[in-house]
Amino acid sequence: MKVIVDQNKCVASGQCVLTAPEVFDQREEDGIVVLLAENPPEGLADDVRQAVALCPAQAIWLEEQETKE
Repeated sequence: MKVIVDQNKCVASGQCVLTAPEVFDQREEDGIVVLLAENPPEGLADDVRQAVALCPAQAIWLEEQETKE
C-alpha cells in the first residue's frame, strides 16, 4: 500500500490524524496534513483506509500494491 496526499486539497479537518496517527500528522501553522509513512505496515492498513474514507476533502488516496506469493 502506498499513501498519497494532496496538501493543496487538505482542509485541515484532522480526521486522518485521529484515525491513523502513525501515518499522518498536521503542520503546526495551518493544520495541513503531513504524511509520515508513505508505505505503512500492513497492520495499519485498516486505519489508513478508514482515514481515506473520512477525509472530507478527498485529499488522501491509496495505491494498493500486489503481494507476491
